[in-house]
Order: sequence, then C-alpha cells, then structure tokens
Amino acid sequence: MHDRSFSETKSRRWYWPFGRRESADTVFYEPYGDAIPPRIDEPIAPLQKPHGKWWWISRGLAAALAVFILLVAYLAITAPLSKSLQPIAPPQITLLTSDGQPFARNGAVVDEPVRVAELPDHVINAFLSIEDRRFYSHWGVDPRGLARALWSNVSGSGMTQGGSTITQQLAKTTFLTPERSLTRKAREMLIAFWLEAWLTKDEILERYLSNVYFGDNVYGLRAASLHYYYRQPEKLKLEQAIMLAGLVQAPSRLAPTRNPELAAKRASLVKAAMVSAGYLTQQQADAIGTARLDVRARDALPTGTYFADWAMPQARELTDLSYEKLNLTTTLDSRMQEMARRAIARAPLGKAQVALVAMRPDGEVVAMIGGKDYAKSTFNRVTQARRQPGSTFKLFVWLAALRSGMQPDDMVEDTPITKGGYLPKNAGENYRGSITLKEAFAKSSNVAAVRLFGQLGDRAVIREARNLGVTSPLAEDDPSLALGTSTMTLMELTAAYAGVAGNSWPVEPYAFKRDTQSWGEWLFDWPGRYESRTHANMETLLRSAVNDGTGRRAMLSIANYGKTGTTQNNRDALFVGYAGEGDDRLVVGVWIGNDDNTPLKGVSGGSMPARIWKDFMQQAVQSKKPAGTSKPARAPDPEGPVVPLDLPEIPEIPADSGDTDIRINGDSSVRVGTEIGGVPVDLRIDGDGVAIERRQEDAPSAQ
Repeated sequence: MHDRSFSETKSRRWYWPFGRRESADTVFYEPYGDAIPPRIDEPIAPLQKPHGKWWWISRGLAAALAVFILLVAYLAITAPLSKSLQPIAPPQITLLTSDGQPFARNGAVVDEPVRVAELPDHVINAFLSIEDRRFYSHWGVDPRGLARALWSNVSGSGMTQGGSTITQQLAKTTFLTPERSLTRKAREMLIAFWLEAWLTKDEILERYLSNVYFGDNVYGLRAASLHYYYRQPEKLKLEQAIMLAGLVQAPSRLAPTRNPELAAKRASLVKAAMVSAGYLTQQQADAIGTARLDVRARDALPTGTYFADWAMPQARELTDLSYEKLNLTTTLDSRMQEMARRAIARAPLGKAQVALVAMRPDGEVVAMIGGKDYAKSTFNRVTQARRQPGSTFKLFVWLAALRSGMQPDDMVEDTPITKGGYLPKNAGENYRGSITLKEAFAKSSNVAAVRLFGQLGDRAVIREARNLGVTSPLAEDDPSLALGTSTMTLMELTAAYAGVAGNSWPVEPYAFKRDTQSWGEWLFDWPGRYESRTHANMETLLRSAVNDGTGRRAMLSIANYGKTGTTQNNRDALFVGYAGEGDDRLVVGVWIGNDDNTPLKGVSGGSMPARIWKDFMQQAVQSKKPAGTSKPARAPDPEGPVVPLDLPEIPEIPADSGDTDIRINGDSSVRVGTEIGGVPVDLRIDGDGVAIERRQEDAPSAQ
C-alpha cells in the first residue's frame, strides 16, 4: 500500500440568498491530486415548503378587505352622508344657454309631507308591493330583491319589482346626481345604510312618499293626489293609490294625463304585485276598476321663453331620477337668439304673428322665437301651431321625382289643367308652356307640381315626407297635397329640410346635447341617405329657387338653398332654407300669419319671410366672426338671475310697406324688384330698354 498524505484547504460554500457558512473540508489524494468530495449529509440549500391554498386565500381576503376599507372611506368622503339627514329642499331646474347663461328657471309643484300613521293601509301596501315589499325587514339594501330583479331581467319574465329598495331610491333621487355609474350606485348603497342607521323605517318611508316624482312637474304624494284626483292622500281610494304607486317607475312617461293607456297597464302590474304580496286576493284585484282623473285647473307659470317651454319637458324626462336643484346646459345659442330677435324686430309685421327656428343639420336647435311677444302670448308657433306649409311642401314632390330617375333638365308641362276634379292655377294665372323641372321648382309652378304628383303617385310623395321625419297626418288620394294643404308644425317642416341639408334623415330636433352614437347603435339604427347624385340635384333645385325663382329676396353672397311657401288667400307665408358649409351650416324656417287664420295683406313667402331669413342669415352665417374673437368679461353665473332672451313687444308697423331688391346680372342687365300698390313688380334694364313685369311669387297652395 502506498502511503497517503493529505493536505487541507479551507473553502466557503454560499447559501444564496441567505448568506454563507463554512464548508466541509475537501480531501486530496496524493499523488494524483484528484479531489474527492466529502460526504455531506445535509442538503446544499434548505428547501422551502410551497404555500398552501389557505395561505393565498387569507392574503387575498386581507387585500380585498384593505381595498374595501379604502373604497368605503372614499365613498364616505364623496357621498353626502350628513346632507341625507337634513330637510330636503324642493327641486328646481335652471336652463343655461350653450355658453352658460341662465335664461329660464322652473320650480316644482310640492305640498306638505305625509305621515305614515295617518295614511290608509292600502296606500302603504300599494307602494310597498310594487317598489319594496321587504322594506320593513332589510337593512337598506335587499340582496333577495337584487337577485330577483337580476333573474327577471335575464329570464325575460318581466320585472314587477325593481332591485333598488325604497331607502336606496330615496338616496338616489334626493341626494345624488342623475349620472348612471357604478360609483353612484355604491354611494347610493352607502347612504341607504346611513339612513337606516339614523332614521326609523316610518321616517324613511315618509321622506320617500313626500318627495318622490309623480310626473306633470308634481313631487310628493300629497301634491300628486291633489293634482290627479283632487283629494288628500289620507282619503285616497284603493284604485287611486294603485295608479299613483305605478307612476314612480317612469313618471314622465306613465303620467295618466299624457298616457292613460300606459298608466292603466302599469296599474295592472301593481294589482298583480299586491296579490303576490298577500295584500289582495285575486277576486278583489279583478273587481278594482281604473281610477278616474279629476285634474283641476291651476295657475301654471310659464318658464319665460318659447325655447324653455319646449325644452323643459325634455329636461324633466332627463331628470326623473333626481330631486336636486339642477343646472342643465341647452343647445340654445344666446348670440343667435339675439340675432333672431333683431331680425324679427326690424320686420314690418303689423298685427301678424311670426315664428322662427334655427337648427343644425343634425337637429340641434340653436334659436327659437315662437311669437312677437311672449308676455302677451305664450303659445309657441314653432312647436304648437299646425299650419299649411304651402309650396315648401313641394320639396317632397320633387324629391320623389328625382328618386324615380328624373333629372332637373327633364321637361314638365306648365299649362292650365282643364280636366279632372281638381283644377289648380298658378299665381296670377301665368303659364310658361313646357319647362324644365328646375324652372318649375324655381318658379313654384302649381300645375307642374300637381302633374308630377299624379305621375308619381301619392305614396311616393308621402314616403319622402315620412323619410324626412314628417309625422303629421298626410291626406292620401288628394292631389292638393302636392301644394301643401296638410298641416304640420314649423319645427317639423324645418327638420325635414335639415335632413336634406345634412343628407341624413330623419332629423329629430333636440334641446340638450346627446351622447355620441356608439358603433353598435349606428350599425343597427343608421340614418337614411340620398344617393350623391339625387342629393346634388335637389340642392341644385333649392339653390335655383333662391337665385332665380320666388326666393330671390333671401339670396346671400354665399351658397344658399331654400323654398318659399304661400297658402290660399295668403293666410300663411313661409321661407325655409339653409346656408353655410360644414359645421357652420344652419337650417332656418320662418313663418308669418295671423292666429285667427285671416289673410295677410300683401305678404307672401317670397317677401317678408324671405327678408327675415336673409337678415338673420347675414348675421349668423355670412358675417360670422371666427370663434374666439371676443370673450365675455366674466363667466356667467348659473345661480344668478335669469336673463330673458325672447322678444319684447314690437310696435305695430304697417304690413304693406315696400321693399326694393336690386340685382346685377352677368348678362349686362339690372333687375330691380319692388312693390307698387302692394303688387310685386320687376323692372328689367338691359340693352333692349326698360321692361316692367309682375313678379311671379309662389302660388297659394289651395287654389
């Protein structure tokens, strides 16, 4: 055997990441020097045992609890908890112009609060059965009610009871804004728990019944019972209580004064809920009839402007879920409203009434004047007066012709109609023989319109009117329809022209900014559009009516499109058209007439309405200053006093004053349009001398 000698060296072994320790000695075998590793009984590094599922669950619950605590703290800071215990202030809506100026303010109809102990059991039971039948057993939020509402929505069985408790509804309607978000829902639940902690169940129910909205601008059960049935809530009959309990889901839509059928249908659901909750037997429910209304006249103050009277019902629908004082920004442009006021104030209207509405091609209403003097008459002649549109209705006749394949240069007979049961005439019985569709539209030929109507059929013409959003009744099998004998509102008619201006229809006028349409909504509800050639041809016709036809007094230095309208015996005079490009395009309708439908003296669509339209458009579109050139001295205060934007009283001026229109044509001629003795005439001066001829205004529609 060989002698063996050993040498020892010291080395260190690392235990990452926990540090290091002395390693075992390494023995070297001589003479080869090969290292013989020592025997190590322990592992090189300690093995860590993997975490179990309960470890992860415990830490997940801890993290969730921390997030929950932070969320509750945030909601407690942002939610009006202290306010929820204070007396509730009556609701109020202030309407603001698009630049923030308050122009109308409207309060609510309220009355004394009710006391639960004084109300009949059937009144309480009706509300609890449809709104929150477990009200006296939950802590402000009802998990069973939420699950039941969710299942009803998923299964499509029809929900007879909402998921929110009465406590949540009180928190939602009286202390929160009408936004719809998860954050608001969380605040709503937090306030509900807070109310349940500080108030008794009866106190919560009393607050709810005394402040909930019942439609018709009426808040609270006492005001509602007096409004709809003229009796105190302590004396409400069972069928009346059932009807009122059904209204709170959608008060503006279900108000029995507006939609009695929907209100009765909702009342049937309330009866079914009372049977399900055990408050009524089925036999008792079947014996209950529909409550009869007893609405007494009351002094209802108008809001202050024609636009506000039209917009306020829309505001109520937007704020059904809110009881607070709200400031709502409308689409009304204070600058354009003032321009409209001035344009009408300069017109010699005499005793005649006037209406003007201006909107964007998508229906955004920016100015509205419904009469000469709001203080004397709150009747809105833009939205409420149903008058004949006259020759402005010919838009639909010529659209039907273009869509059938006809072209502006196609010929049509402008000769007297001598056969048939309807024999219309042109204005002044002037006829031009065979003329183009373009000239017939520009000169507003009645006989040409009736011939086209007979050729195309009433269905084709009515279809175009319906496409462009006209919902008023339109007479079928009546050739006089081509001349605008069916009545409609100025708002309806102007919106139809807006559909042509934007080539997107139908157009629904609106007073409050709308949310941008989502891709899915656009996909399933896209607007109608005319083919580019059809649209271009229609605009050619509308432009010719202004530049070369009956609407010459509305002509601007920029591209403008429009049509005049005059009804039988000059009872109505209208001009509707649009001008501008892109975002600046504006659609405006002007109407002049007498409320008693008596004839106007010397006023046609091509005279005073066209002049008012031009006066307004010159300020609003043609001479519009670039945005941002002038800024107000200080921002308007929404809480400040309202600034009236409607017309003051206009002094009476004779309606037969003359007007002169001078045009220089490219063919070295001058045409002077004026009135002599109330008769419109044209003086043409050219190389052949001077010629005087009677101007061909658009014809009365019912001749």
